[in-house]
Amino acid sequence: MDDITETSQTVAAGQLRAFIERIERLEEEKKTIGDDIKEVFAEAKGTGFDTKAMRTIIRQRKKDQAERQEEESILDLYKAALGMV
Repeated sequence: MDDITETSQTVAAGQLRAFIERIERLEEEKKTIGDDIKEVFAEAKGTGFDTKAMRTIIRQRKKDQAERQEEESILDLYKAALGMV
């Protein structure tokens, strides 16, 4: 194996290791943030809030207004068809 091939393999292995280690650190941060979110939900539940409703609101707030309105219109239509309203 020539020096150029060996050097490029060493560089590629170093880059790969760096990417893997960054991803591992981010995964750990994600886990920590997930645990923090669970704690906030537990605190809210302990204060009497409905966490299922809170999760629904959080999901809806991620959508733009037009998307939310379209989704609500379809739900209303389906509820009416099923005699739920």
